[in-house]
Amino acid sequence: MRHARPGEQGDVTPADHGESGAGTARRGRLLVPRLRFPGRAEDRVEERGPAVHLDVTEEESWNAAIAATEDRFGPLSILVGNAGVQNPAAPVEATDRRVRDRVLAVNLTGTFLGIKAAAPSLRRGGGGAIVNIASTSGMVGTALYAPYTAGKWAVRGLTKTAALELGRDGIRVNAIHPGAIATPFITEPAAGSDTPISDFYSAEPFAIPRLGEPADITRALLFLTSDDASFATGAEFVIDGGLLLGPALRHADAA
Repeated sequence: MRHARPGEQGDVTPADHGESGAGTARRGRLLVPRLRFPGRAEDRVEERGPAVHLDVTEEESWNAAIAATEDRFGPLSILVGNAGVQNPAAPVEATDRRVRDRVLAVNLTGTFLGIKAAAPSLRRGGGGAIVNIASTSGMVGTALYAPYTAGKWAVRGLTKTAALELGRDGIRVNAIHPGAIATPFITEPAAGSDTPISDFYSAEPFAIPRLGEPADITRALLFLTSDDASFATGAEFVIDGGLLLGPALRHADAA
């Protein structure tokens, strides 16, 4: 998940998702929205498989992406709600309304429209899994990041509501709440800011004293989209190294 500059849009990667990691991922059609940075080698998604342009804030764009995926691979089995943007660090009273609207449009409206567009395709395929990438900011208050925090709190409610509505169709809906993960979303400043989020965090007090790695999230994602998680829906999986637990005091620290 990466932050975006104003006006940037992204791609979805529809892929034939075969057996992976000793059978942890079941066979199916996978749709992963992600933001693109033209020119960066790691973001040339076309080199990693077919890609479809998608503006996650537009319903018509979602419908076109789903249709293109079905035309090539058949009905979806998995949707990962992964597109997200961050606001520059600022208190509520200093946050521009346009920044707030942009963050909620991508992080909340984009997630809502993704579920709305993908549900009929998942149903046609006999069911499947939706996993929304939320945040530990959706579990607590986070000073200076009100738009982002509000959107991630809303994704929690949206995930649980969709789980109730789609469960009888064989569609499970869960959320992953990453903590501080070592990606540009954390280690590079958001648009309009000179300060990356990582400057506000030290991993030293965590129960697991390091930043998370993308693979930590991927492993949870593979589990939630596999049949091993067939009884999990509406659940929240916090992967934060103990960030939300508070400081992990040692005996010498407490003395």
